[in-house]
Amino acid sequence: MKHTVLKVHPADNVIVALKDLEAGTSISYNGTEYTLKERIAAKHKFTATDLRAGDAITMYGVLVGRANTDIPVGMRISTTNVHHAANGYSLSPERRTAWHQPAVAQFQDRTFNGFHRADGSVGTANYWLVIPMVFCENRNVEVLKVAMLKELGYAKPDKYAGFMQQLIAQQQAGKGTAAILETTYTEAAAHDNSTRIFPNIDGIKFLTHEGGCGGIRQDAQTLCGLLAGYITHSNVAGATVLSLGCQNAQISMLQEEIAKRDPAFAKPLYILDQQQTGTESLLITNAIKQTFAGLMQANENGRQPAPLSKLCIGLECGGSDGFSGISANPAIGYTSDLLVALGGSVILAEFPELCGVEQEMSDRCVTTGDADRFISLMRTYALRAEEAGSGFDMNPSPGNIKDGLITDAIKSAGAAKKAGTSPVAAVLDYPEKVTKPGLNLLCTPGNDVESTTAEVGSGANIVLFTTGLGTPTGNPIAPVLKLSSNTKLYQHMPDIIDINTGTIIDGEETIEAAGQRILDYVIEVASGNIQAKSVINGQDDFIPWKRGVSL
Repeated sequence: MKHTVLKVHPADNVIVALKDLEAGTSISYNGTEYTLKERIAAKHKFTATDLRAGDAITMYGVLVGRANTDIPVGMRISTTNVHHAANGYSLSPERRTAWHQPAVAQFQDRTFNGFHRADGSVGTANYWLVIPMVFCENRNVEVLKVAMLKELGYAKPDKYAGFMQQLIAQQQAGKGTAAILETTYTEAAAHDNSTRIFPNIDGIKFLTHEGGCGGIRQDAQTLCGLLAGYITHSNVAGATVLSLGCQNAQISMLQEEIAKRDPAFAKPLYILDQQQTGTESLLITNAIKQTFAGLMQANENGRQPAPLSKLCIGLECGGSDGFSGISANPAIGYTSDLLVALGGSVILAEFPELCGVEQEMSDRCVTTGDADRFISLMRTYALRAEEAGSGFDMNPSPGNIKDGLITDAIKSAGAAKKAGTSPVAAVLDYPEKVTKPGLNLLCTPGNDVESTTAEVGSGANIVLFTTGLGTPTGNPIAPVLKLSSNTKLYQHMPDIIDINTGTIIDGEETIEAAGQRILDYVIEVASGNIQAKSVINGQDDFIPWKRGVSL
């Protein structure tokens, strides 16, 4: 049944509008009548009681702000009358690891068809990587991309080339700017007539970045850790690495980081040093030959059944709105609990968006050591942000605020719902690798692409990415499934959204049913039966997180 409003937690003193509500509207909720003093747009909140200046604003059962002025019942809360506030946190000797473990009988014997690796991991895809050690090699990576993609059958057809030709023809026929601007684009079906030379390889991904030199040595080591995470990733068959030679990010660092993650590393790996090799043509032709030989070897690996415990799901959100925390986030939170109950792994990152729920997350850590590490990482991160003249309270974007997430604590309390209810098995610092099944907390920024890049580098072989406003974010080697928090977005941006959880807001589906539906979809994507929209669109976003200053 469709409702018009929702109180998320019994302790809350604000209520969420699930549809646009006009001033003067009378709302009956759980036996209480509310008369709205002003228009409340969908996704925004109104007060459930009279508030005095300084009073706490409570949502999701936690402190999310304080009133700047007196706010009568039935008034909208906004950045004008409310400011960010969050509860403090400290290390508790008590571990709160009890959780709502879901029934998993319907998934217990399910499998996905993946690519089995020598280290025991199983990929949801099979990619070859071409990676630069330093930004000086970015151009050579692009040269390799031009030389290889089309010839090997991986180039995507350009669906806009015909439209460009249409405009050129009009210009040459003497048409003016008015006619050009009135031209309608008709999307024709893009036909990919290319034949892949290596059918068991999903693609060759050419990564570029702006690091490797010029920063502090810790930046170089961290970058090498991230690159090693991608090279050893279950979705990667092998890699070609281009090094200039003199950069901070030395090959020895990369090899050290690879050994940390996979001591018995056995994938084909080709490393070329430009300063040792000499001419560009010799570097490029050697890289092409070696990569081709590696592709021949990687193509011998095909999909085979694997248990769902081999899935490692990254939990991500971006372009969030006031519905994200009550539909999409708790839905993938239930999916997370299902996978943990099945022996799989999940990763919750974006530490600036855990502001206000630190106590809950630290208390959920299985060990006191991990709880202490989480608190230390959060406090250090917050301090660095303040030293830079900012703070976690400045995390919400204009789009977040416009759609109801007016404080970081509101945004964070909803974002944390992605983690479900399971205990925290491990706390990781960027770019450490997931080694334990269960819920892993990974320290990353709230920036969508930096965080997604990090989650995949830590082992996520598929990512669930919730959004209320719409974002095309993807990843070079892992499918990124976009889930809309509302049906309007799903209908408005069908080319980038994979799954609609607006059904929860619409009263058509429970959180639990949506979570099960999401896991069914994940299994199909992990098996190669369905392509993520981000993969179809070639959305290969890759941004390493640079923590240090530049020297």
